Amino acid sequence: MTDIAGAKDYYASFHRREWERLETGEGRLEFEITTSLLAEALPGTGHVLDIGGGPGRYSQWLRRSEYDVTLADLSPNLLELARQHLGPGIATEIVEADIRDLSRWPAGSFDATLALGPFYHLTDEADRHRALREVMRVTVPGGPIAIALMSKYAFLRRTLAIPDERHRMGDTAFTAEVIDHGIFHNEIPGRFTEGHGVDPANAVADFEAAGLTTAVMASTHGFATGLESQIDSMRLEDPAAYEETLRVLKTTAADPSLLGTAGHLLYIGLNPA
Repeated sequence: MTDIAGAKDYYASFHRREWERLETGEGRLEFEITTSLLAEALPGTGHVLDIGGGPGRYSQWLRRSEYDVTLADLSPNLLELARQHLGPGIATEIVEADIRDLSRWPAGSFDATLALGPFYHLTDEADRHRALREVMRVTVPGGPIAIALMSKYAFLRRTLAIPDERHRMGDTAFTAEVIDHGIFHNEIPGRFTEGHGVDPANAVADFEAAGLTTAVMASTHGFATGLESQIDSMRLEDPAAYEETLRVLKTTAADPSLLGTAGHLLYIGLNPA
């Protein structure tokens, strides 16, 4: 069973940092590429559900793009931050909700749905299936559904990057659980508690087996995973080079050779018509 309480505690511990994350080097690049991919896939107008949207950075972008927005998340801390930062008129409603149970909304309530956080916290396969059924149910036939994922190798890379977690790479049971099953567990308080990492090709196949028609599977950091701070420095030092780098990253983000070691992945599929 997925440790939902652990995920809530994790985000409660640094909810203000979560608001700021998409303005930093790593987060800024993720936001730029993600919104570029979303802009190509979303309908021209309509009502969008931002489930697991946390403090509402993507809701803010959606509203500025003239969509009606419903922002929902499990974390009351993040939603309170959203109310403080977004102000009136950004979202039609801001509500606490679990992606596994969206029964407060009738079928076909939304023209598109974003789930840019919940799926890689759902370690239980039944929970992932339930969440997918729910986002498909509340999205209109033919509407796009955008789902953020993490590669299983991203969890090994983050383990290597953190000094007091690095020793876990010597534990064959730990690495096997991540590589063979995509399951990451972390017992250190205040850290990313647990997560589910995918093999990108298998994830696409699973979504298509559920009925979605794949529009895109892409790396939200392009080929620059690990180089985000350098690119953010370029933004200030050489704006022309930065803009060209962004263009290249965006146009190559769906290159299959990038997906397995991407920091984050974005899948966009169309609901069955």
